[in-house]
Amino acid sequence: MSDLQAPLRPKRKKGLVDFLVHFRWIFVIFFVLPFSSLYYFLIYLGDVRSEMKSYKQRQKEHDENVKKVVKRLKQRNPKKDGLVCTARKPWIAVGMRNVDYKRARHYEVDLSAFRNILEIDKERMIARVEPLVNMGQITRVTVPMNLSLAVVAELDDLTVGGLINGYGIEGSSHIYGLFSDTVVAYEIVLADGRVVRATKDNEYSDLFYSIPWSQGTLGFLVAAEIKLIPIKEYMRLTYTPVIGNLQDLAQGYMDSFAPRDGDQDNPEKVPDFVEGMVYSPTEGVFMTGRYASKEEAKKKGNKINNVGWWFKPWFYQHAQTALKKGEFVEYIPTREYYHRHTRCLYWEGKLILPFGDQWWFRFLLGWLMPPKVSLLKATQGESIRNYYHEMHVIQDMLVPLYKVGDALEWVHHEMEIYPIWLCPHRLFKLPVKTMVYPEPGFEQHHRQGDTPYAQMFTDVGVYYAPGPVLRGEVFDGAEAVRKMEQWLIKNHSFQPQYAVSELNEKDFWRMFDADLYEHVRRKYGAVGTFMSVYYKSKKGRKTEKEVQEAEQAHLETAYAEAD
Repeated sequence: MSDLQAPLRPKRKKGLVDFLVHFRWIFVIFFVLPFSSLYYFLIYLGDVRSEMKSYKQRQKEHDENVKKVVKRLKQRNPKKDGLVCTARKPWIAVGMRNVDYKRARHYEVDLSAFRNILEIDKERMIARVEPLVNMGQITRVTVPMNLSLAVVAELDDLTVGGLINGYGIEGSSHIYGLFSDTVVAYEIVLADGRVVRATKDNEYSDLFYSIPWSQGTLGFLVAAEIKLIPIKEYMRLTYTPVIGNLQDLAQGYMDSFAPRDGDQDNPEKVPDFVEGMVYSPTEGVFMTGRYASKEEAKKKGNKINNVGWWFKPWFYQHAQTALKKGEFVEYIPTREYYHRHTRCLYWEGKLILPFGDQWWFRFLLGWLMPPKVSLLKATQGESIRNYYHEMHVIQDMLVPLYKVGDALEWVHHEMEIYPIWLCPHRLFKLPVKTMVYPEPGFEQHHRQGDTPYAQMFTDVGVYYAPGPVLRGEVFDGAEAVRKMEQWLIKNHSFQPQYAVSELNEKDFWRMFDADLYEHVRRKYGAVGTFMSVYYKSKKGRKTEKEVQEAEQAHLETAYAEAD
């Protein structure tokens, strides 16, 4: 795409909803922020209480809670009760899509007790955790031990269950893959009440490979064993500015972590962490990090930046200063680096609180940040929610690394959203074909970033109000997302389903592979008990009858058109 000229659009007539959105910051400051802080504090107390218990006591409670789930499932009458889902309220989820399937008749199973870290096994280098353990909770326990999950998603509130059943990524994913790639075992309660442990090499290996991206439609995840890695106290972070067109920025991003000689597994050439931010069609900053000891960080002349303090500039704005002062290096405490985007929710905080990045607000009220996403969702109302779906974009585009430049040009032409987040991740060549998979024959092309066993992809994160909306012009958010989805399908790319999706069923299974997923659903009795992943992700309200009829048709009809 060489023509970056954005299309001319007419001005949009504003209404009452625009007024409510514009002044929503008043409600956020006086209601959402105080209640968010109280909520975070109560959760913290619960976590501390859990950590005071012995691992033996936590395991005992876990076993008792699993028995409750099994009992509840076995009490279900398939002829009378609806399809099974968790009892979690729709607004609690961090994802942006509407959880409209819970408005239809359904059979709830309460998983709210599954929020404990069951064990940190330093010998096996495994963390065994329950699905509602979040990233802030796990790093608070592991980082003081100089240990960490191999992939730690940036936002504190993201849970293990959501990152496994859905999608999770971080700046270390160019080494370890997506969050689900770091899991070594799942404990699953199946539709018939059986409790099984699935690994890649036991009798439930097909279930093991099917759980990621399944959105909890194969069974209830009640525990996971996740890979740990040794870490150091600080992250040595290098900020490198790049100026040029979008293809130049994409190449600069690739060069920051992918050696052109193909030596992708050489730790001397490949950093521990990678992240990129594209601030305009001509400017980007790419960050590479390496773990560093406390002794190294505190050497004379080295700069330590505690980015986690409430009064500090928001991280994306701090990184942007490299465009003016050139490349620089600093040391950030490791846990603060992991959660660098939490306070400002990447850059969404600028939309929620337009003055939230100002020094006086950060100093006086910055300690209240961030607002709890679930509280923002719970208090926005139907009209504001629909407004955000039309006038605001929160999407991730998982594209092959060599197509990042094309993806950036597409986003500029169709949405004009900046900043854009870039984060690389490996997509491994597995023994079976899962819902997401590398391009067939990728290893024969020897492209930058690829290895014989994994193709390098990149998450192109598109989060903010589009340029036309900021200029007061007409913008059709649903149509823009539909175009994005078609671009992804055409370019062997993927859309994480936490976001609002406009895909119909045919296109959903053109983007994702259905074979293993559907085989496992039938084999383990999920059909007729759990909603299928498409209908769980589908936009709009669903009725139980619609879902059951669609599933029956799906069982009887092959997806020939999707091939």
